[in-house]
Amino acid sequence: MNIIEGGVTAAKGFEAAATAAEIKYKGRTDMALIYSEKPCVAAGTFTTNVVKAAPVKWDQDIVKNHPYAQAVVINSGIANACTGVEGFGYCKETASGAAKVLGISEDSVLVASTGVIGMQLPIDRIKAGSAKLAEIKKGTIEAGHEAARAIMTTDTIPKEIAVEFTIGGKKVTMGGMCKGSGMIHPNMCTMLGFITTDAAISKELLQEALSEDIKDTYNMVSVDGDTSTNDTVLLLANGMAENPEITEKGEDFETFKKALNIVNTYLCKKIAGDGEGATALFEVKIVGAKTKEDAVTLSKSVVTSSLTKAAIYGHDANWGRILCAMGYSGVQFDPEIVDLYFESKAGKIKIMENGVSTGYSEEEATKILSEPEVTAIADVKMGEATATAWGCDLTYDYVKINADYRS
Repeated sequence: MNIIEGGVTAAKGFEAAATAAEIKYKGRTDMALIYSEKPCVAAGTFTTNVVKAAPVKWDQDIVKNHPYAQAVVINSGIANACTGVEGFGYCKETASGAAKVLGISEDSVLVASTGVIGMQLPIDRIKAGSAKLAEIKKGTIEAGHEAARAIMTTDTIPKEIAVEFTIGGKKVTMGGMCKGSGMIHPNMCTMLGFITTDAAISKELLQEALSEDIKDTYNMVSVDGDTSTNDTVLLLANGMAENPEITEKGEDFETFKKALNIVNTYLCKKIAGDGEGATALFEVKIVGAKTKEDAVTLSKSVVTSSLTKAAIYGHDANWGRILCAMGYSGVQFDPEIVDLYFESKAGKIKIMENGVSTGYSEEEATKILSEPEVTAIADVKMGEATATAWGCDLTYDYVKINADYRS
């Protein structure tokens, strides 16, 4: 399993493009296209928010009720959420327009939007953008990179990765890109994720692999506790690697799932580390939990604690906040046997042993917590289950960014 350069265009047969359609932003790209030379089996996971954006509803239908997908059209700036019948109609118009210029069927075009809720899309600009994207799409690494840039909103960096692996003696490639910075909370976050692969795999197993993997990846990310209306992760497989098709569980399926987990974990950590206004990625590992469910709940409780996130911003080893967040999580554990560590590239320090302070060096702890990636490890000594959640520190800039997001 090798990480290679690139993103969604790394896999054989995939092309991408970006263009400036002036949907909301001026002077920057705000539309992207992912296209496959051959039809793909498609899988998807979507927001758990009761309020679902029009593109989510469109894509849910395509993924569930149609055998293939071949293109994804994405816009940033306007979310096309809470836009009623008109907004859903714009999904159909977007898909229809893209299908016409690409020479494919309307029901093979997925759509995705991110940005401000409640505004209607400027559909004429969307259609013009789609036509431009179809003209300039390429299978180059740079085309994929530009697509990753075009889907950003408050993100500060594009997020993409690609891996190579072997199935049935054939080289298989998987690439992905995502966006996400704010309105991010477990059970899918305010993020869009797109993964492409040239693997040959059945639609049923593709969906199973994605649905299983999000439990330990996207559903373990939180920036601010808000679950979005637009959360979407799409996984497209066009079979052009010509490996023996994966139609049953076994070694090949496990290899595929491992690659998917590498891609998704990388993208999740990039989202968490790029949280709005963030200065640090905050990782929380729970070990020794009685059950997996307990470990998940405990790690999420800590990573979403505003007081803990503020302490991470201040490089303050305020371990009491962590134990407090674990205590109100609803999980039963014995606080008098918990050990707690902080770790980063600057080292690892044991802060608490059996529920009390170790008398650690505050200076050393501050040094460890001053790195751009910080991990808290809590051993609850109740069993063998583990879980990891990702978040970020809470800064003044988070409030500034969200106070005037619509302006």
